[in-house]
Amino acid sequence: MQELFKDRFSESAMEYSLHRPRYPEALFSYLVSLVTERDAAWDCATGNGQSAVSLAKYFKQVYATDASAAQIDHAVQQGNNIHYAVCTAQNTDFPDNCFNLITVAQAIHWFAGERFYREVRRVARKNCIIAAWAYHLPLITPETDRLILRLYSDILAGFWEKEIMHIQSGYRDLFFPFPTISSPQFTMTTEWSFHKMIGYLETWSALTVYEKDRGHNPLDSITPELLETWGDPLSLKKVAWPIMLKTGRIP
Repeated sequence: MQELFKDRFSESAMEYSLHRPRYPEALFSYLVSLVTERDAAWDCATGNGQSAVSLAKYFKQVYATDASAAQIDHAVQQGNNIHYAVCTAQNTDFPDNCFNLITVAQAIHWFAGERFYREVRRVARKNCIIAAWAYHLPLITPETDRLILRLYSDILAGFWEKEIMHIQSGYRDLFFPFPTISSPQFTMTTEWSFHKMIGYLETWSALTVYEKDRGHNPLDSITPELLETWGDPLSLKKVAWPIMLKTGRIP
């Protein structure tokens, strides 16, 4: 049966690879501490491949898949133990019982359902760990944060797809049919200039939908105010995203 795949990020694959923040190495170190073997990991919905690159430091082989060929085309090419492939999360060519760790970064809310978890159970080895994480709005300064929240909640209201509700609820209501493991809190941080921050906002899926529907970029209406809160556009500011993490052991 043909898989249904609502492509949200192929058109911005290049921008996604350039402007999305990097996950903290402490997160991967923690996940690796949970597994009993390090033969193979599957990074599902890999996007630009940043998680695959971090996993490749620990595992003999990393298999990174995405339903978007454009995302795979722009994925990070590093080392010889990362294997990229285009396929949906619910239907892969992997053999049974082959992975020690399965990760899904900023994506599981798009396809969390019984078909995906059936595939997870099929390819998981004994004691396999599954970890899914995401992040929501950046924290910069109170003034800048209020404007970004206005863009997210007011200007782009009605342009977000329903799956985003799982991000908004911190993954609390996400279908996740495995015994969960209590995990520490991780935070993703970086330092950005004003233009880097704008580039990140441009990767939001609802912004692309808005621009196609209305014929103009919604960022234009708040960019002057954003710049006023930022000051010198070349100055670097700390940006932080608390990570919401669901971790489980597959029976």
